[in-house]
Amino acid sequence: MHWLQYDTRNCSIQRTLDVIGEKWTILVLREAFNGVRRFDRIRDHVGVSDPVLADRLRKLVAAGVLEAVPYRESGRRERHEYRLTTKGLDLYPVIIALLRWGDRYCADPSGPSVVVTHRDCGAPVEAIVQCAHGHRLDSAREGCAVPGPGARQAGRIE
Repeated sequence: MHWLQYDTRNCSIQRTLDVIGEKWTILVLREAFNGVRRFDRIRDHVGVSDPVLADRLRKLVAAGVLEAVPYRESGRRERHEYRLTTKGLDLYPVIIALLRWGDRYCADPSGPSVVVTHRDCGAPVEAIVQCAHGHRLDSAREGCAVPGPGARQAGRIE
């Protein structure tokens, strides 16, 4: 595959970043994966402004990554909490991969601030890249990009 011969406007990575590629969006997802679902708790824990958080939540709901579930505390107006959908839960390996990369290259000198472990055995959780036949890829050099059914030839630049 000659990468530069193909149009990238329909690239799945680009389309994914259109949904989750902003800093605050990833942090909102981190909160959701850790059970923080209410607007004020997300805002206070992340340190994001109300307008930015409202925008990110609206986009994640529109994309089907989160769903807004109504709740009402006694004597207060109805509000929403934000829960991961199946589509959102499928981002778990992405969040784990970002966490593990950060642990390796960006952690505090004393070590990572959080360790995600398997609830049953206590071992650290990893994001592993493997083929459909179960072979683990330890390097990008072991993978090969080939045109998929949605690949389009790039227009000629003159």
